[in-house]
Amino acid sequence: MALFIALVICLSCLIFLFLWNRSYAQGKLPPGPTPLPIIGNILQIDTKNINESLLKLAKVYGPVFTVYLGPQRTVVLHGHKAVKEALVERGEEFSGRGSFPLAEHISQGSGVVFSNGELWKQTRRFSLTVLRDMGMGKKTVEDRIQEEALCLVEEFRKTNGSPCDPSFLLGCAPCNVICSIIFQSRFEYNDKKLLTLLDYFNENFRIISTPWIQLYNAFPFLIHYLPGSHNELFKNVAEQKKFVLEQIKEHQESLDLNNPRDFIDYFLIKMEKEKDNKQSVYTMDNLVVTIWDMFSAGTETTASTLKYGLLLLLKHPEVTAKVQEEIDRVVGRDRSPCMRDRSRMPYTDATIHEIQRYIDLVPNNLPHMVNQDIKFRDYFIPKGTTIFVSLTSVLRDEKEFPNPDKFDPSHFLDANGNFKRSDYFMPFSAGKRVCVGEGLARMELFLLLTHILQHFTLKPLVDPKDIDTSPLVSGFGTVPPSYKLCFIPV
Repeated sequence: MALFIALVICLSCLIFLFLWNRSYAQGKLPPGPTPLPIIGNILQIDTKNINESLLKLAKVYGPVFTVYLGPQRTVVLHGHKAVKEALVERGEEFSGRGSFPLAEHISQGSGVVFSNGELWKQTRRFSLTVLRDMGMGKKTVEDRIQEEALCLVEEFRKTNGSPCDPSFLLGCAPCNVICSIIFQSRFEYNDKKLLTLLDYFNENFRIISTPWIQLYNAFPFLIHYLPGSHNELFKNVAEQKKFVLEQIKEHQESLDLNNPRDFIDYFLIKMEKEKDNKQSVYTMDNLVVTIWDMFSAGTETTASTLKYGLLLLLKHPEVTAKVQEEIDRVVGRDRSPCMRDRSRMPYTDATIHEIQRYIDLVPNNLPHMVNQDIKFRDYFIPKGTTIFVSLTSVLRDEKEFPNPDKFDPSHFLDANGNFKRSDYFMPFSAGKRVCVGEGLARMELFLLLTHILQHFTLKPLVDPKDIDTSPLVSGFGTVPPSYKLCFIPV
């Protein structure tokens, strides 16, 4: 047995070295540290602080370099110029979804986030069309968010100014907005189904951001069969998919082909129209994963941004005061904030942008992949190579954002106090793979935060200077720390 294992290891090393040498023979790969057989450069990367490791490598090898995460070849893009050149100027070539073994096990090539090829193109196009038809960026979706914002305000009012952890309630609002789009319904905040869904989302985001999952993605052929938190995540996702299937079944029983009510209806009608097309991407599996993608991307990311945003506003009461002054001046107390107000509220808009820039929610983006052999900056990148995009290196660029490690809304204001756009603002990524729900997320962040600050003074439990805004975990995602505050009615 020991001899067999030794032979397998030796053979794996030989294959790895053969593939590595062949890639160099085809062309010059971007430079990078020499990988070890099987484990690659994993010993040179701190899985607890990948950003710092990539920054150090970028200083040595430049803005485009190669690392091996286990046996997987990965090209890293570091800095605004390299990221923009790849994702925007050469977006089609870099539009593939790179290797993410954990997600691949869950999605099985379906959905809108982790799919590739024609299935991805058609599903993405369909999703954008339906969201637009349902009012994405229009009055109808704005109405839904405003109604949910008022529900959120009432829930915070019930705390009677006593200390509370806002995490759960901040998750309810975006989750209900997504529910209204997908199911045409919402949950009461004490509904057990909603409570369970949010628990799954919170736990999944925490798990996927841990070093263990970084190891899983580097060595899925080994880690998958070991005990660990990935198994807990798979169980959570299975329960979430079960919930989605129940909703789909209810829709099938009441479907009116001439009167779609929500996203599920639109998809079921498309399935019916293409039922004789054996190559159709409109299948039940794809519908389930697409809905799971929308829930996961649309709930936890917005909830985490809101949670981190309130913590930063507690830490910086001078910023909060300016935002509330602008809300009082532009909106007042007799009506709800609306999207038309945003153009007249530059400081509030800048503050929300700064929250997203500062928290750096998904530091290295979801992995991309090149769809063909390409030449990039005199380097050769073979078809199928995974591309890591360091969004941190863009959002924390010192030239664009002076003192990038400081929370400062003036990063998005000009000398006259007007809102200043920046090409370096890429929390939703950029190019062909930019977040499908970017418009919805922007609207939610503005309306939910302004409603909260219109009705409450945020009171910390400690001196603001003693508030620690360091993330609980920073891996795939940046998980905000737990905290409590008091919502004092204005």
